Amino acid sequence: MSEKKVSKPCHHCKSRSASVPADTTTIHYEKFWLYRHCSSVEQSHRQAQKAGQLFSGLLAMNVVFLGSAFISSMIFNRVAITLADVWILLSVLKVLCVFWIIYYLMGTRRKPHAVLYRDTHAGHIWVRGAVLLFGSCSILLNVFEIGYSTILVRCKSNVEILFPVVAILFIGTQIYFLWHHSKDCIQVQHNFTRCGLMVAVATNLLEWLLSVTNDTLHMEMESQLREVEERFTGNETALCICPNTTICRVFQKGYILLYPFNTEYSLICSSMLYVIWKNVGRSISHHHSLERRPRFKLKGVLFGPVLGTCAVIIGACVFMMYQIQATSLDPSRQILVIYFTYYIVLLPLMSVCAVVGTIIHALEKKELDTVQNPTRSLDVVLLMSAALGQICMSYFSIVALVASNRRDVLNRLALAYSVLIILQNISQNVFVIDGLHRRHVVAAAEAKHEAKHAGHCEQHTVAAELPGEEEGTQDSVQEHSQTPPAKEEKEEDTKEEQNCEACSQRRMSVLELGQEIRKFSLSYIQTYSRLTWKRRVLREISFFLVLCNIILWIMPTFGSHPLFENGIERSFYGYSTWFVIVNFGLPLAVFYRMHSINGLLEVYVTA
Repeated sequence: MSEKKVSKPCHHCKSRSASVPADTTTIHYEKFWLYRHCSSVEQSHRQAQKAGQLFSGLLAMNVVFLGSAFISSMIFNRVAITLADVWILLSVLKVLCVFWIIYYLMGTRRKPHAVLYRDTHAGHIWVRGAVLLFGSCSILLNVFEIGYSTILVRCKSNVEILFPVVAILFIGTQIYFLWHHSKDCIQVQHNFTRCGLMVAVATNLLEWLLSVTNDTLHMEMESQLREVEERFTGNETALCICPNTTICRVFQKGYILLYPFNTEYSLICSSMLYVIWKNVGRSISHHHSLERRPRFKLKGVLFGPVLGTCAVIIGACVFMMYQIQATSLDPSRQILVIYFTYYIVLLPLMSVCAVVGTIIHALEKKELDTVQNPTRSLDVVLLMSAALGQICMSYFSIVALVASNRRDVLNRLALAYSVLIILQNISQNVFVIDGLHRRHVVAAAEAKHEAKHAGHCEQHTVAAELPGEEEGTQDSVQEHSQTPPAKEEKEEDTKEEQNCEACSQRRMSVLELGQEIRKFSLSYIQTYSRLTWKRRVLREISFFLVLCNIILWIMPTFGSHPLFENGIERSFYGYSTWFVIVNFGLPLAVFYRMHSINGLLEVYVTA
């Protein structure tokens, strides 16, 4: 008889407790190579997952450091490292990311049991909409850059034409990936997926870093727009004179207008890719996966949209006045007074609204949402870190303004502006973070109340339509009862009937339009009255702050920088020091406004 081979139990089975039955099936999870070679790593799936996250994070950190070294070398030593070298490095990274995304779509995601869960909190429609909008603007930006380089092809290198083409391919592929797969919790090929996501995150961060430094290094502090125009005039040599001035100016203006969207696009994509990276291998409970997400509805708000729209319109007027004065030969300091006055009026109002919203959150009896949520954790980190840019600039400005001891109106307004910016950022962060951690509960009584109101509205509209139908039947009976007096008048009567029919159709269309408007107004008023006063105030505050943050994002993004024009900080700290402070704080301040809109919309929906 042949002896049966008895397989030796592995070290997992030896380490099991004696109380566990012998026939119990033990699941051995996929092991990471770092798990197999490092004895310090715990023998569990959770520790293997952490090891995979650690390795992919280290990979991204090394890629970011390498790219940052290239960009820094380009800034301080343009002879050894040129902009073309940085473009080549970024092009290689973008091509790798495109190949990985194609492999993910065609290979990883099609494996059995690849996506068992989807994170309902990730990839909100407004975030994906922002990616689509900013990505489209970034593609158009690269199209303008290709067109401008093609016109001046005699003095442009091949890299300057090839880099925008690779960027368009990368942006289009990434938009498709984030739009359709931002909620995926992938359950296969964990480590390869994590590494691909981290390389994509690092590539977007390097693209943002290059956009920030390349945008600010070639402009003076006093007038950003004028220097950007001079940078793209194409009059460097006799061979680089633009043959068609009109087309060149179109490309220049389009490039300048679309440039801010590229920086925002890179940061938003980095945050979404990070959430997908956190969701790799994540198991979501059945209750959590079936949780109903509240939808965005523009109902239950009245004063917030009205006041916010007024703030946006006034801010747009101030911004246009500022841009006209800043690009003139003799800019007036009076426009800076108007600019600071607008901020000094708006910022306290925003701070008061945020404080009131925080107090209402404290009065509410909602439970805190303690479920693991990578999207919310990232939102909190980004809000806190992005606010540091504006707060840092404001504190440096306060010290310079107080120490300079100047008593004119402009300096006092600038000092008040810096103080109010700090207070507004802190109060808004507290309000948004507190709102993100509140659990959204939809009461059954509220649903019944809504159904009751809907039935009442239907009965009301049917009752309103019946008298009109009765009148129409009476008129038709009277028309049929009447006969024409003579045959000669038949044609005239036919024309009159056609005219009457046309008039009646117009009258009916007007009546139908009035009924639709009335129905919508009743629904809006009922929704507004159905909400409790706490939810109503929270929605009003959130929507007002959303519109205010939109205008406060537009103004600095498109060239409105009063700290450049004031000049006190630059003379106090010196050109180089203030240049570094502004380059650190301004991009973060712009991103803070955009990310605050995301958080405030989430608070509005869950209120």
